[in-house]
Amino acid sequence: MCAKMLLSLAALTLGGCSSDGLYLLKPEGLISHTFYHYFILDVVIMLFIIVPTTLLTIWAMWRYRKGGKGSYHPTWSHSSTIEIIVWGIPLVTVGILSYLSVKAIYDVNPYNPGVISKVQKANGGDPVEVDVIATDWRWLFIYPQQHIASVNELVVPVGVPVRFRLTSTSVMNDFLIPQLVGMIDVMPGMRTKQALVADKAGTYIGYSADYSGAGLSWMHFQTRAVRMAQFAQWVKSAQQSPQHLSYAGFDRFAKPYIAVGGDRQIFGSVQPGLFDHVIDEVMRGKVWPTPMAMTENMVNYMKKQRAEQKAGDY
Repeated sequence: MCAKMLLSLAALTLGGCSSDGLYLLKPEGLISHTFYHYFILDVVIMLFIIVPTTLLTIWAMWRYRKGGKGSYHPTWSHSSTIEIIVWGIPLVTVGILSYLSVKAIYDVNPYNPGVISKVQKANGGDPVEVDVIATDWRWLFIYPQQHIASVNELVVPVGVPVRFRLTSTSVMNDFLIPQLVGMIDVMPGMRTKQALVADKAGTYIGYSADYSGAGLSWMHFQTRAVRMAQFAQWVKSAQQSPQHLSYAGFDRFAKPYIAVGGDRQIFGSVQPGLFDHVIDEVMRGKVWPTPMAMTENMVNYMKKQRAEQKAGDY
């Protein structure tokens, strides 16, 4: 009931705005639902303080205004009841919020989310593993179990835990799918982790939530949550792609690329260990600099890079 009241209040407050972008209020994944649950709890608890305090402040100003009915006690100096209220309620509130914060940390911990571990333990089966590499300015999703990769498109099965390893070839990015999972840093030469479970089939938008240069606005990707049978069919179809992603091919792929419209691509096979190889290369100082011509004349450079892509073996 409280959640519905809060959403109604938000709808009234944002009445002039489109609801299409309010992804945080439309969770469709286990982790995002957990975030939403704790968010609502925090807001409701704080409202139990804010609303009475606001009403009492208005009441006091009205009662003790000039000409009001409040009585004047010039010798008053202390009230144990007031002391208990003004100290006791905040202490209890901080205690409750602290407990919820600790519980939430363990429930949504990116490296080992408790809510996902419970689902996996109850249902059995192995999670889907995805290695994520952020380049300038595309997302590469490698499925090491299936030996395939996709560009700017993440496909996951509904109801199955998906565990990510993430790294970057260049500056730091942030991996975010608001309706499915929260934000996690993606850093060059490092490996971070994230996990999600999609509750409902659908298409969701993913973003880079950190400034990563001129191509930041292109760094979005499509996330498709599909039934397990559809996921198996997609994997089978992807494995038939003639494109192969080798170390040398990735070296070309990782060069800054103008991915207007979120260009998508499928690799039917991927050289094993590519994710770890990229981390090792970056730690040794490997860089993929942005050509000056890319920002000087983007239209011509876009034509040039697409011609090179068609001629390449990646």
